[in-house]
Amino acid sequence: MTYKAIQLSKRPSADITPDIFETVELETPALEEGQFLVKQTYMSLDPAMRTWLNPREDSYMPPVQVGEVMRSYGVGEVVQSRNANFPVGARVLGTTGWAEYVLGNEEMQVVDSSIDPEALLSVFYVTGLTAYVGLISIGRPKAGETILISGAAGSVGSLAGQIAKAEGLRVVGTAGSEEKCRWLEDELGFDKAINYKSDDLAAQLDEACPNGIDLFFENTGGPIQQLAYERMNRFGRILVCGMIAEYNFEKPAPGPNWMDINLKGLRVEGFVVPDHLDKAQEATEALAKYVQNGQIRFRSHVLDGLESAVEGVNLLFNGGNQGKLLVKL
Repeated sequence: MTYKAIQLSKRPSADITPDIFETVELETPALEEGQFLVKQTYMSLDPAMRTWLNPREDSYMPPVQVGEVMRSYGVGEVVQSRNANFPVGARVLGTTGWAEYVLGNEEMQVVDSSIDPEALLSVFYVTGLTAYVGLISIGRPKAGETILISGAAGSVGSLAGQIAKAEGLRVVGTAGSEEKCRWLEDELGFDKAINYKSDDLAAQLDEACPNGIDLFFENTGGPIQQLAYERMNRFGRILVCGMIAEYNFEKPAPGPNWMDINLKGLRVEGFVVPDHLDKAQEATEALAKYVQNGQIRFRSHVLDGLESAVEGVNLLFNGGNQGKLLVKL
């Protein structure tokens, strides 16, 4: 039996363009003892994919190599198995790839088949763990503080904001359209959402954060970074989750001067989920409680068919996605 997969055919020079991928037909492998085969049903498209395409060996994950199937996270069903821990019919969650079928690995998790797969990928897996670890473990928020979240309408930013609200913070977010700002305020309960494309961004930020900023959850880079940095309170924390506005830059934009880090006693910390997998159980339990209490909502933007990923992934970078970006296979 053959199946479709999408391989990296060359590295991007800047933007992710369709010509860097190639759709191929592969043979399903004969299973060896301990192996299992997964039919993927949903896969996640994430901003981190752009960093996986860079030939950097010093990053937190090895780059996807030319000729390899593009990496992703996904949900699927075990259809063949020679591993008692992953029986046929089990739903599994883990690192997959842009492919209709994937060879399973021991790092995959068997998950309750009654849980909506969109919820699994939008709240309870890497996205939720990222938001929770960044805010709670690294940010150590205190009720009454003010948090600013860039890319707040994104999958991670929207969860981080709702968790912060549940923990008693004043929550301000930036997003790229008036519709997204209304969603953040009216549906998710943000205290204020600002369109970062506004001409008076600095003035709006001053109005939204009259007592300064205690935590800055950074997802984007771009002009908001300097504006947030200038408004950080003493002992503020800057949580560097992503830089989606700058992943395609050949040369990184200059960062803020370090003087305020010194004089204000700021803490700036970058983080990636693979370094915090020991928090997965804690995060899952906490997220489940927020959901049960009605404190977390999410929306998914679902594309149809494997090959929709080739052009669809750029919705992440042009702001075209309305919620967690997924592909249904």
